[in-house]
Amino acid sequence: MGQHHSHDQPRDPSRDPSRDPSRDRPSRRDFLGTTAAAGASLPLSGMAWAAAPELSDAMGKAAGTWLASLEAAQQARALLAWADPMRNGWHYVPRSRPGVALRDMSPVQAAAAWDLISSLLSARGLEQARAQLRLERTLGELTHNESFRDPGNYALVLFGDPGRNAPWCWRFEGHHLSLTTVVAPGHGLAITPVFFGANPAKIPAGNAHAGFRLLGAEEDQAFALIRSFEAPVRAQAIIADRSLGDIVAGPGRELSLKRFEGIALSALAEGQRDGILKILELYAGTMREEIAAPALARLRQAGLEKLHFAWAGSPERGRPHYFRVHGPTVLVEYDNSQDRANHVHSVWIDPDAVFGRDLLKAHYQGAH
Repeated sequence: MGQHHSHDQPRDPSRDPSRDPSRDRPSRRDFLGTTAAAGASLPLSGMAWAAAPELSDAMGKAAGTWLASLEAAQQARALLAWADPMRNGWHYVPRSRPGVALRDMSPVQAAAAWDLISSLLSARGLEQARAQLRLERTLGELTHNESFRDPGNYALVLFGDPGRNAPWCWRFEGHHLSLTTVVAPGHGLAITPVFFGANPAKIPAGNAHAGFRLLGAEEDQAFALIRSFEAPVRAQAIIADRSLGDIVAGPGRELSLKRFEGIALSALAEGQRDGILKILELYAGTMREEIAAPALARLRQAGLEKLHFAWAGSPERGRPHYFRVHGPTVLVEYDNSQDRANHVHSVWIDPDAVFGRDLLKAHYQGAH
């Protein structure tokens, strides 16, 4: 079907024990779930930055429960040292990963893992993550390579002991999904970089879930925005005639974009400004409200007028395109270039809090 990944690396094929029940009337709602289809936007007013100690405690308890469910050999793989260099070594290609993969967990262990993941994600974000695993199965069917495109090859790992009063981190990661959370007791938690991808971006005809678009809402909002621009505004927003080909702030390059490009939010009409905020709400809305609300509040505190929207590539659907929203406390990138513009890479980064560097600074200053 022409679906491939330019940087995918082969691995040893393994049996995939997870199977979704068959569906008689497949649809977007059926595939993604009612919680994701709802997609309610979060309010942007009346919020303040909060450390969310209750959420940090809940994560620690959930992580401890998952660890306790593991056998000794699994625990050795699941719990790595805080100083392990893999703590910041995220990626979104299919490969072997530190930790314990879903395919190697019992049902009880997998349920405990999902309990930890659900301490981070909203109902919509949780269903989006589950849908990503189902999409991996679909990709295997489309490419006739089910052993390589393995929904069981998503792993959970901890760095540092969640039972101690010290920073610790957990990551749930696999192909086109990377969630990293840093917890600093007494100071809160940090959740970026967050990566979601989709291959195929739109499931083609002939498949049971034809037409499903995992990240379609984000793309639709961006297309509506670029098409609303008058010619002079569009000329400022478009930074390249061709798509950039991938996200720029990928693994190891999280802080590589220093300069704001495109059109400033302050130069747009009110409806267009709202369009940019809706994109950011979609990303923040994958997280629990205790996380999403402070993240959106930080945008206001840093100055919404400083946000910039940039586009590269064609403004026509079905052709390679890229967009970003960039400001002092946020970078969202969305690229749909590969496989004839049917393969999405998308990342959300808080430049001040990537891998929790702001929280860790506060923690270590307080400790000394």
